[in-house]
Amino acid sequence: QVQVAESGGGLAQAGGSLRLSCAVSGGTFSQYAMGWFRQAPGKERVFVAAISWSGASTYYADSVKGRFTISRDRDNARNTVHLQMNTLRPEDAGVYHCTADPWSRTTRLAQASYEYWGQGTQVTVSS
Repeated sequence: QVQVAESGGGLAQAGGSLRLSCAVSGGTFSQYAMGWFRQAPGKERVFVAAISWSGASTYYADSVKGRFTISRDRDNARNTVHLQMNTLRPEDAGVYHCTADPWSRTTRLAQASYEYWGQGTQVTVSS
């Protein structure tokens, strides 16, 4: 059974930084494309960032480009990714869900492109 576990959420001031991490374990697949989605209270879950299984390709929502960076551990077999969030804004707040997918997809920006989901980690940004 595949498990997706996030860590690193918390409280930051506007303009500050947080680093989220996510690890995939279990299952029979050796490599996953991985992504992050955010859900604010009363709002739909939205795409934030994604990275291909090799790490060669990364994708960002326009609202976070230049501020957030998604990366993979060099030991790719561990399927661990990080989301470095800088210059945080109040609108970045929400529950951040990590996702993982072992299949080839036409897009990495949609929720439907991911097979496995974590429970989420809370990010709060004070103004």
